Amino acid sequence: MALNLDGIIGDSPVLAEVFRVLEKVAPTDSTVLVTGESGTGKELLVRALHRNSARHNNAFVPINCGAIPKELLESELFGHEKGAFTHAIRSRPGRFELADGGTIFLDEIGEMDLSLQVKILRALQEKEIERVGGTSIKKVDVRVVAATNRDLEGEVQAGRFREDLFYRLNVIPLHLPPLRERGNDILTLAEHFLCGHCTNKDRKGLQLSEKAKKMLLTYSWPGNVRELENFMERLSILCDGNEVLPEDLPAKIFDDIGEKPLKKIVEVQPMRPAGFVWPTLKDMGDKELKLKEFLEAIEGRLLEEALSKAGGVKNKAAELVGIKRTTLIEKLKKRGLL
Repeated sequence: MALNLDGIIGDSPVLAEVFRVLEKVAPTDSTVLVTGESGTGKELLVRALHRNSARHNNAFVPINCGAIPKELLESELFGHEKGAFTHAIRSRPGRFELADGGTIFLDEIGEMDLSLQVKILRALQEKEIERVGGTSIKKVDVRVVAATNRDLEGEVQAGRFREDLFYRLNVIPLHLPPLRERGNDILTLAEHFLCGHCTNKDRKGLQLSEKAKKMLLTYSWPGNVRELENFMERLSILCDGNEVLPEDLPAKIFDDIGEKPLKKIVEVQPMRPAGFVWPTLKDMGDKELKLKEFLEAIEGRLLEEALSKAGGVKNKAAELVGIKRTTLIEKLKKRGLL
């Protein structure tokens, strides 16, 4: 059966290797430790792992261990009984119970306090938990997948992470490569994000110039895929033309690749006299046109401007010049503008 990789974009060799391991480990119940820099998309990979497992019809329960205060994390993971602490006005199941039969994703597990790591180890080994303030043991059938952007082996040596828990988690290691190692995936992702943000903002699609593409491929992407998506959203808002040029890119990229930022050329429109000015015979003579040709040229300019202001929407352009849509289309076809 083909892997369900919905949401993961790219076909670079390093990513293909990740998919190869994913395909083998997904059908099993083995514990998986996903490592990689922040912003590489570790949660997307873990969700793909769950979707391709035998547990895919059951719950997928994520929890960010670094985002919850350590005094509350135990209750979030294992639940609590009524009266276990000051604000425990009712009993509440934890994430392990909610994930029973499915998958629990312990994101940023390297941030977890040592005292709590002991209880995670027991949940992994014995498949049982105890609520905060409780006296009974609950059996849970949960597949545990953890992720971290830390070097857990280094954390073990420094005494900040339990060695026994590390080896219990690291049954199947999956390393998600940073964006800078994924080659042309950078451009595939950039174009995907750019298209999506332009569509969401109801603007005409943007294209990446060849020079801009080379710069994106050269940049080191310290923020990985998350940073790339943010850049593309910014361009979809701030880029004036229909093509992303080097001068549209942030100065940060120029600094990183060792080039000087380009100053954006602003086209200065010539001053026009105040109020409306009718064309004159001199204007027609300067263009070396007869009356019919001159009027055709003026009409053509107005139609092009209306079409541009309407963003290519013909109904709107027709309204701007006060003619029917069918008439507009005929005139555009006559001038080769369609």
